Amino acid sequence: MIFPGPGVLTRTLLNAGARVVALESDKAFLPDLQSLENSLHGQLEVVYCDFFRLDPLGCGAMKPPAMYSEKLFENLGILAVPWTADVPVKIIGFLPQKKERNTLWKLIFVMYERSSIYRYGRIELNMFVSEKEYKEPWSSFLTNSKTRGLAIPKSMLLPNDHLCLVRMTPRRNLFTGGMTTTNSSTFILMIKQCLAKRKSKLIDRLNSWSPDSGSKLLRELEIPENIITGNLYPEEYRRLFEAMERSKEFSQSWLYDEVLENTRNINF
Repeated sequence: MIFPGPGVLTRTLLNAGARVVALESDKAFLPDLQSLENSLHGQLEVVYCDFFRLDPLGCGAMKPPAMYSEKLFENLGILAVPWTADVPVKIIGFLPQKKERNTLWKLIFVMYERSSIYRYGRIELNMFVSEKEYKEPWSSFLTNSKTRGLAIPKSMLLPNDHLCLVRMTPRRNLFTGGMTTTNSSTFILMIKQCLAKRKSKLIDRLNSWSPDSGSKLLRELEIPENIITGNLYPEEYRRLFEAMERSKEFSQSWLYDEVLENTRNINF
């Protein structure tokens, strides 16, 4: 449990019979949580730790509540399991509202790198996310009809300030085929740059990486040359990346040279 605070959700989980580890970074909440811990005889363990400051970059002495995931998991007796195994740990919490989108990108990067918490397997995240960040923009809901109209009327389910509980579990087959922990950072950086401007043409983005190579690549994948970046499905992005990996033109792209700098600037 991340940021248990006064312990309302924590008590709900405990009453359901779950064994809970509470990671709390605010010292003001620690006394009450520790008192609850002492009364439950092992069902609850309280750790002074900020989940979103695990594995900070740099070296030197670690100052709590920052912590290395290796130390945290070792103290909790959690062992690494193969990626194809069942979920070893389920994490429940709230994404920081001030840096919600950036935090989501950080989690995606470390998942595809299988670093930090994902060194231990397919960690399941159950996160309360603002409806603003969780919901797709209306322009994404397109039909396959000739009119290309919205599949969902704008009068329905307009986003508001509610929180959405979202489960994020990595697929067992995530690293099958051409996807590896070595090239996955490039894949995520490619998607992030494409989605920075969702209404821009995909071919323009491809040509910015490798001049005059976009048309050939899109024809090979049978993707319309006028498609915009926000209208490409996830599986199509993966196919696009795999084709770029095979292409001699894109293998020399500056995109690959900037991956390390971009990913390391995102501190988990």
